[in-house]
Amino acid sequence: MANARALDKRRKSIKNIRKITRTMELIATARYKKAMERAQAATAYTDQITKIVSRLAAAGLDVKHPLLDPRDETKAARVLVLSSNRGLCGGYNAAVLREAGPRIRQLRESVPTVNVDVSGKRGVDGLRFRGIESDERHLNFEDQPKYDEVEAIANAYLARYITGEIDRLDVVYTKFVSTSKQIPVIETLLPLGSLEGEQTGEEDAGSANADYEFLPSAESILEEVVPTSFKVRLFKCFLDAAVSEQVARMIAMKGATENAGEMIKELSMTYNRARQSQITGEIMEIIGGVEALEN
Repeated sequence: MANARALDKRRKSIKNIRKITRTMELIATARYKKAMERAQAATAYTDQITKIVSRLAAAGLDVKHPLLDPRDETKAARVLVLSSNRGLCGGYNAAVLREAGPRIRQLRESVPTVNVDVSGKRGVDGLRFRGIESDERHLNFEDQPKYDEVEAIANAYLARYITGEIDRLDVVYTKFVSTSKQIPVIETLLPLGSLEGEQTGEEDAGSANADYEFLPSAESILEEVVPTSFKVRLFKCFLDAAVSEQVARMIAMKGATENAGEMIKELSMTYNRARQSQITGEIMEIIGGVEALEN
C-alpha cells in the first residue's frame, strides 16, 4: 500500500495544477470572446470588398492591375505560416505545421526560389525541427493582432509582388468556422486574379455582368480598392488564427482541468484506503502492547 503522506502530497500538488488550468481556461475563454467579436466585425467588410474586386475583375474592363494578373511563370514564391507564440493549446500548432510542410516541399520541387515566413515562436521551432528554416519571423502577435502591424507586412508583400521579387504568396493558417470546428487551410493571396472564381449566386453573377461608371477614373479606384482587398484578407487570416488559437487553448485547459479532477478523485480513494490501513495497523499495535503488559 502506498504511503498516505506521499499520496496526500501528490493530491495537493494536482489540486494546485487544477487551479492553474482552470484559471487559464477562464482567461482563454475571455480572450476567445473578444477575438471572435473582432473577427466577426471584420468578416462582413472583408466579404464585401472581396466581392467588389471580384466583380470588377470579371466585368471585362480594359483597365488592369498588377495584383490581378497571374504571372506566366512562377520563379519565386513565399509561404507565410501563422502559428502561436505560446503552447498549451492542444494540437493547434501541429495541425498548421502538418499543412505547411507538404506545401513548402511541393513548391520547392517546382519553384526555383521559395522563402518561408512564420508568425509565432511555435511555428519557428516546429519548422526548424522539420528541417525548414524561416526567413522572416513575426513574434509580436497575440490574441488581438493590430491592423497597422498586419498592414506593414502586407505592404512589404505588395511591394515585392509588384517589383517581381515574388510571383506567389501562400498563407497557412487555421480558419475559424465555429467553436467546435477550426480547419487548417492554405490560401493563395497573391495574385488576386483567383477572386473571379469566388463569385456564387445569381446576384453576384448579375453584378459581374453589369456596366460600371467610374469617378474619377477606373484606374484610381482600382489602385485603392485592390491593395486594400489584399490587406483586409491577410488581416482576416490573422484574426481567424487568433480566434482558433484561443478556442484550442480553452478546450485543452478544460480537458486538463477535468483530468486533474479525475486524478484527485482516484488519489483520494487510494489515500483513504492507505490511511485506513495505517490506522488499523496502529490499533493492532496498541492492542498488542496492551496484551503484552497484561501478561
